[in-house]
Amino acid sequence: MAASGSAVLWGAAQEDWFGAVNHFARLTPWLHTPARLYAEYGTVLFAGVLMCAWLLTRRDGDLDRVTAALWAPLGALIAIGVNQFLVAAFAEPRPYTVLPDALVLVSRSTDYSFPSDHAVMAGAVTVGVLLANRKLGALTAGLAVLMAVTRVYVGAHFPLDVAAGLAVGAIVALGSYGAARPVFSRLVLRLSRTPVRPFVTAQPVGTSR
Repeated sequence: MAASGSAVLWGAAQEDWFGAVNHFARLTPWLHTPARLYAEYGTVLFAGVLMCAWLLTRRDGDLDRVTAALWAPLGALIAIGVNQFLVAAFAEPRPYTVLPDALVLVSRSTDYSFPSDHAVMAGAVTVGVLLANRKLGALTAGLAVLMAVTRVYVGAHFPLDVAAGLAVGAIVALGSYGAARPVFSRLVLRLSRTPVRPFVTAQPVGTSR
């Protein structure tokens, strides 16, 4: 698979890594459909994980964990927003722009590639869910890695696009939660004392931790 130029942010090594994954994709046509479906629509699964995190923490009544669960989707949105500036700053072309012979299993996008928005979302959701529920967070981490791998497998990203995306998502989600937690936790506590308490916790009044 010959490269058409040197536009890729990380050079020949990046192209070689992508080429190895792309070659594997050519050898595994039976994986194309499930990989494409997850790479394109796996975000729905992460939305479901966020819902599960809220339901679990609401049931347990630990307001610290409820705070983390309610912040998780906001943290993911913030991470994706921050990533738009990084994408514009690096302006890395998509793999199929640099390597026109690459196997591509999804619709070709005209936007830039680094860092991957899908990976940023996955990394941010993973951190948010880990803060709320460790067991569910561990499962989410596996889903995040799978999202990163499939985005490369389908030809949408270079490996470092998704690695950087996971890191950016995790860092921004953790940092934003740390900054917002003092105010957000007080808001959740106040809400637990209002008629919307059932949205915050399923525990009877006076039993939330």
